[in-house]
Amino acid sequence: MLTFIIKRLLQTIPVILGITLVIFLIMQMVPGDSAQVLAGEGASQETIENLRHSLGLDRPLHVQYFDYIRGLFQGDLGVSAKSHQPVIDEILARLPITIELAFYSTLITIILGMTAGIISAVRPYSLSDMSVTVVALLGISFPSFWLGLILMYIFSVELQWFPVAGWESISHMVLPAFTLGAGGAAIVARMTRSSMLEVVRQDYIRTARAKGIKSYLVIYKHALRNALIPVITVVGLQFGALLGGTVLIESVFAINGLGRLIVESIRMRDIPMVQGAILVASLVFVIVNLFVDILYRFFNRRIDLN
Repeated sequence: MLTFIIKRLLQTIPVILGITLVIFLIMQMVPGDSAQVLAGEGASQETIENLRHSLGLDRPLHVQYFDYIRGLFQGDLGVSAKSHQPVIDEILARLPITIELAFYSTLITIILGMTAGIISAVRPYSLSDMSVTVVALLGISFPSFWLGLILMYIFSVELQWFPVAGWESISHMVLPAFTLGAGGAAIVARMTRSSMLEVVRQDYIRTARAKGIKSYLVIYKHALRNALIPVITVVGLQFGALLGGTVLIESVFAINGLGRLIVESIRMRDIPMVQGAILVASLVFVIVNLFVDILYRFFNRRIDLN
């Protein structure tokens, strides 16, 4: 297991380097001049040129990129062009909020998705199964930002049950977490149903029922454990998707997390901040994938991680 973890961590190095290169090139292709945006509309050309020089934007692109990589290996993500503060400090100030939002959204995804999937699989082609299928299709179809606006209007503006925006208490977390987790719950529900239907047809399940074991024990102790492998894969991928989805949801609900920081930095063409924020989000996603692989082995000892 330790060898596998070390091997996977080493494999992340070229992945992270590829991410930094792609983001760097994309930011260079975005229309506009970072120095002009930061200097303001009324700034003189001399002021803009001096700002470009101080930010290192007048150097060749390959020099800028390799300087960034050199600092990255030294633990330096650079300095924000907007706030002139270390990038890592601003990211660490907002990252816990984004991780908290993604964590609660993942809990909602797992609880709602697996519960609906199990109910649907236990009684296939029944009214409950068809109802879960319809709701799942609607959940997958609705854009998260649209769902967030609808929930905000109903539960915050009309009913006034939850605050409109912010991230200060549990009541602030309900609508953003549900909005972000609803789409993932629909996907998990469909995957759980498919996996459970495949498992409950196995011989050992029929043997367990023939022995007189109670139905709920057969479902939760025997069938569910063996049906979790593909579900774990989907949940792991959904967590990565949730990290990306926070960019929209944090903007809709005015949450000062990493996603909103990325949006603000892109608007200001703050290249060091955009690169650093996306790099950290990518690292979190890689760590989650590693954790998912370890869970594979926990639920199925026959899986070879080497």
